[in-house]
Formats: sequence, C-alpha cells, structure tokens
Amino acid sequence: MGNSALKAHLETAQKTGVFQLTGKGLTEFPEDLQKLTSNLRTIDLSNNKIELLPPLIGKFSFLKSLVLNNNKLTALPEELCKLKKLETLHLNGNHLRQLPAAFGQLSALKTLSLSGNQLRTVPAQLCGLHHLDVVDLSKNQIQNVPDTVGELQAIELNLNQNQISQISVQISHCPRLKVLRLEENCLELSMLPQSILSDSQISLLAVEGNLFEIKKLRELEGYDKYMERFTATKKKFA
Repeated sequence: MGNSALKAHLETAQKTGVFQLTGKGLTEFPEDLQKLTSNLRTIDLSNNKIELLPPLIGKFSFLKSLVLNNNKLTALPEELCKLKKLETLHLNGNHLRQLPAAFGQLSALKTLSLSGNQLRTVPAQLCGLHHLDVVDLSKNQIQNVPDTVGELQAIELNLNQNQISQISVQISHCPRLKVLRLEENCLELSMLPQSILSDSQISLLAVEGNLFEIKKLRELEGYDKYMERFTATKKKFA
C-alpha cells in the first residue's frame, strides 16, 4: 500500500475519528497513527498480518473501540491497559496465550472478544472489569474454569469449542451472568455444577455437544428452577 493511500486514510480518520484499514497485508501497526492520538475513537486493522502491537497504543487515550481480528499477535503490551475509555476490544483469530497483568485496568471495557486464540484458562484479570457485558473465549484451549470466575461481572460468557472438563462451582456466584455457553467441550454431566441450575442467575445454559445427552440434564435437581428463569427471560424478550 502506497504512502498516498495511507495519507488519504489518515486525513479521513482525522475528520471522522475512525481509522479502518482491513485486509491490506499490513505487517505492522501504522506508526503514522501517532499523529491522531487525540482524534481517534475507533481503530480497525482486522485481516492483516500484524505480529506486534507497539507500546504507543497506550497513547490513544480517547479510543473506544480497537479491532484487530485475524492478525498474528502473540502478546499484548502492558501499555494497552492505559486505555481508560476503551469499551470494545476484538482480538479474534490471533495467537494470544495470555493477557497483560494490568488488563483489569481497562475500566470501561464492555465487550471482549478473544475467540480463536491459544488461551488455556479463563484469565483472572477479567474479574476486575466491572462494566464487562460480553466475553467471548470460544475456540481456545481452555481445559478448566477456575474459582476466580465467581467474581466475573459479565452478563454473557462464551466458552464454546474449548476442551473444558472441569468447572468451578463458583461460576454460580457470578452476580450478573445470564448466558453461559459451553457447547462442544469435554464435560461429563457429573462435572457440571448443579448450582448453575438451582442457585444462579443463569437463564440460558447452552451445553450441546458435550459427553452427555441433553435429556439427562432435565433429570438434574434444580432443572425446574433453571427452566423458570429461562421461561421468564424468554417472555421478557418476546
């Protein structure tokens, strides 16, 4: 891509607050974006070949949305955690194994998408994010859901297509969790905490494609209570 094309994109971004450059084979984050640290609200660099997010990302203090789906990121810089206005972060289809230690400082974050990475657990840093609504951790390599999950504030947690065989009973204590997706994992019915049914806020539990028949779920204690929540929610949105 020529300099003149990039220049045109930068000029547009200066006016609109949106910089979008997708599917252009970029191998690095465009350094020229530094000129727009106070303008940009949205950066979308999806479907490129970016391997590294530079520390200068921390300077975009008004950024609300950062989208880097389908790149080659293996790690994220700690500086990313300075983005106090960031509400949406999409990093699907990269090679991330973990999140920066200070990730919990992204205090405005509402939507986090990390589908198709190489995470092996539900990152504990997510529990510090009090405005988080939706977390997508599908298509990773997660094998168990640890006790820390009980502090997660999210309304929806997507863990489809992982390798989960164990879930902490603490998941029932998530104060706002309404939708829990666990499709296509390695769960035995005995490993599904019954308190999810009998004693949680969860009103949509998706568990198809595990190591048990769905009809067996209906025989569990607490299933009636779960169905009451499920039906009430359905009526509300009908």
